[in-house]
Amino acid sequence: MIMDPAHGTIASEEPDTRDVQNNFADVGGNAQPHQEARRVNNDPRANKQKGNQVRRDRRDVHGWVVLDKPIGMTSTQAVAVLKRLFNAKRAGHAGTLDPLASGGLPIALGEATKTVPFVMDGRKRYRFTVCWGEERDTDDIEGQVTATSDQRPTREAILALLPRFTGVIEQVPPRYSAIKVQGERAYDLARDGEVVELAPRPVEIHHLTLVDQPDNDRAVFEAECGKGTYVRALARDMGRILGTYGHICALRRTLVGPFSENDMIPLDQLEALCDRAASGEGSLADALMPVETALDDIPALAVTRADAARLHRGQAVLLRGRDAPTSSGTVYVTVAGRLLALAEVGNGEVIPKRVFNLTGLTASTGRNERN
Repeated sequence: MIMDPAHGTIASEEPDTRDVQNNFADVGGNAQPHQEARRVNNDPRANKQKGNQVRRDRRDVHGWVVLDKPIGMTSTQAVAVLKRLFNAKRAGHAGTLDPLASGGLPIALGEATKTVPFVMDGRKRYRFTVCWGEERDTDDIEGQVTATSDQRPTREAILALLPRFTGVIEQVPPRYSAIKVQGERAYDLARDGEVVELAPRPVEIHHLTLVDQPDNDRAVFEAECGKGTYVRALARDMGRILGTYGHICALRRTLVGPFSENDMIPLDQLEALCDRAASGEGSLADALMPVETALDDIPALAVTRADAARLHRGQAVLLRGRDAPTSSGTVYVTVAGRLLALAEVGNGEVIPKRVFNLTGLTASTGRNERN
């Protein structure tokens, strides 16, 4: 679920690429990330005084941290906090999570930023509560009420409706969304009082279930959906068809691509780990998941050290005989079990597209095995 950056409300499953690219410059383009001076520093909270300013040393940190984001924190704030805790040079997140929401916010550090698109394109799972009887202009609890109804849906009526919202459906995005209309963001136009008419588009909802109905005014659902799905719009449309109105009043993200709730770390645990690492009693590497975790759905290709040297220089290699790849398309290349590059394979030729430099702090050995 994505936050409208200018409005601060729940918006869409579809990423706002401006948000991603502002957090790191080397994802999905040719821009090079800002590199700070390399320094030797074993204390993750070390800093140096220069004049009246405190300057924190930054270091190379590579891997994923799946933050269990608390309610009230923006995704941008979460990235800044983790970048500070790890003293990392580069950081970014894989899909904005609204301040109203809690749950999984995958944060990429260092070379993991090169794998962000693979996470953003994956499935998402949400548990959300719909409050019946009111429709709001933002389709969530923070908007202004635009319509009301005294009717409330029965459990039977809700269950009968769910198949209509499962599979590939046509969905009209919310007025307050990051979709562009003639070069302008829809939420900017809506905030200026303009009538925004967005065209329906196909989205895929893999699963939609009624989890609980604590009272007549609320219903709790779980949805697993593909890229581009607006859960706010789902609540809005269900309310209309059921003869009442509805909006999102609670939201938690439980799955983002390969990352599930088992991978999430609460902020207080991260801060405690940082304190232990600063005193020499632990390592922040224990909180990292390997860069290649984001590439679970991509075939791996092992190469020799000689071929790895060529690929690392950006040169293609031709593999023959038993070393020849059996598939074509995107692969991630390893050498001696270590991630080397993202590459394209065709006719036995391996062409490197993104080369990884994992010098610095990486995930500890124990984190290389998924829970």
